[in-house]
Amino acid sequence: MIKSTLALASLGFMLALAPAQAQTTAPMAPMACTQAELTKMDTEAAKMTDATKKTATMKEMTMAKDMMAKNDMKGCMTHMDNAMKMMPGKS
Repeated sequence: MIKSTLALASLGFMLALAPAQAQTTAPMAPMACTQAELTKMDTEAAKMTDATKKTATMKEMTMAKDMMAKNDMKGCMTHMDNAMKMMPGKS
């Protein structure tokens, strides 16, 4: 009786924590390294008002485009991710 009660209590505890943990650790949906995504990010970067961050973001975007031209999708994604983190409200 005690074992089953403890088992049910621990199961309930794990189920209660699962949704809370899923909300706090869920990663952003991965973006694809496509011309459409690069264009969309270029448009968003152009709206930035912080000149220093805008310059750094545009540099990352240029490197992402270079990697895409070389068919290095992993490198492209890395630079797109770096650029995204510099944009306000995107990190």
